[in-house]
Amino acid sequence: MTRLRAMAPLLVAAVLTAIAVGTVQNAGCDDPGRYELVAGDYQLVGGCIAPGDIVVPEPTPAPARPADDAAPAKG
Repeated sequence: MTRLRAMAPLLVAAVLTAIAVGTVQNAGCDDPGRYELVAGDYQLVGGCIAPGDIVVPEPTPAPARPADDAAPAKG
């Protein structure tokens, strides 16, 4: 029983590794892309992600905070 408990994490790790390798091999992306230096900044060129694939929502504005002098005195 102790031998099984010692081997179980290794078996789970091996299965997860096999699943990850299989997923990457079947991803279907022929051009992984590359980073190039453009105007002093690195930019991803090529790859399987188009600019509209990842949608980042606009940040919500922080609620207005009252001025420090308007806060009641603690006493």
